[in-house]
Amino acid sequence: MKTAFKTISALLFNIIVGVIMATLLGVPPLAGAVFMVCVGTVMSFTPAPVGALRVGVYTEIWTGELVKGLREFLTGSWLDGIPDQSSIVNNDIIHLVEVGVDPDVLINNTTYPIPLQALDDKDIAISLDKFQTKVTPITDDELYAISYDKMARVKESHANAINDAKFAKAAHALCAQENTAKTPVLQTTGEVDPNTGRRRLTVNDLVSLKEALDKLKVPTSNRRLVLCPDHVNDLLRAEQVFREQYNIDRNTGKVGNLYGFDIYTYGDNPVYTTAGKKKAVHAEPSSGEFQCSFAFYTPRVFKATGSTKMYYSEAATDPEYQRNKINFRHYFIAMPKKADAGAVMMSGYDATKDASKNSTTNE
Repeated sequence: MKTAFKTISALLFNIIVGVIMATLLGVPPLAGAVFMVCVGTVMSFTPAPVGALRVGVYTEIWTGELVKGLREFLTGSWLDGIPDQSSIVNNDIIHLVEVGVDPDVLINNTTYPIPLQALDDKDIAISLDKFQTKVTPITDDELYAISYDKMARVKESHANAINDAKFAKAAHALCAQENTAKTPVLQTTGEVDPNTGRRRLTVNDLVSLKEALDKLKVPTSNRRLVLCPDHVNDLLRAEQVFREQYNIDRNTGKVGNLYGFDIYTYGDNPVYTTAGKKKAVHAEPSSGEFQCSFAFYTPRVFKATGSTKMYYSEAATDPEYQRNKINFRHYFIAMPKKADAGAVMMSGYDATKDASKNSTTNE
């Protein structure tokens, strides 16, 4: 089955390349397809050096399938619908022009000439985040002994790992470092969980989050709220409207709509310290530290995808261990265009009611 799949894949690739080349040269597409199939057939009986076309064809196919999987993972997620600036990425670097001041608007003006107002533009070069998977070894013995396509399974695992890392990094980037006038970091005010000292999220807290965006003059449409699991559970306990509409899409994490927010849930939101400082990506929470929820206005953030490359060495080049090795490198970024893109809701904390801390102290 694996040999047949590879043969068919190579044949289709050669046909497509032949048609494209023929079209560019102005000859019949069928002639180009037949020519490339003949070339591929001849090469299949010719010993090829490492890195020759036949090996490259499969690498390109696998890379293409991985890119397809990464793209499908974004569909319907809380990153879907965010402006995509991939078209202006160059060498995995994106150049954005940040407009410092919007022009004033004159209403019913009767004075001419209209005053000039210069806009201070600044070019910003941003390097996309680089995601690299660790190398997976696959011995020839494994490939011959198992009943499924191990290479395809490994490729899928690498795609899933890259996607998990991309979403965690994006969530971290869309959350403010700390509370400021343009990057509000609010705290929950609900009843205290006796086991952790964490204050639960309330409906009034959601209203406060909405109010924070209102003060930033964020339009009321295209507001998106990404709740951490703790805050989802808080609302399920206390808010009947939320319970009634709670029908989570397991593939995208979308929950529903409430108070003008398109609501999603995500399990790897950033953690904040008790002082309101954002911790590093994947940082472990200490006592009194919890995951946050965050809201943002989609037109004021962006995402961009750069290059994807597969690294692969065949077992034939490893006589000592006789194993294939594979990993991937992928570039991606998601971040705010300006500092006033959204707001964060971290969990308040009452140390005096933290049973786990008090228990440790008593001991």
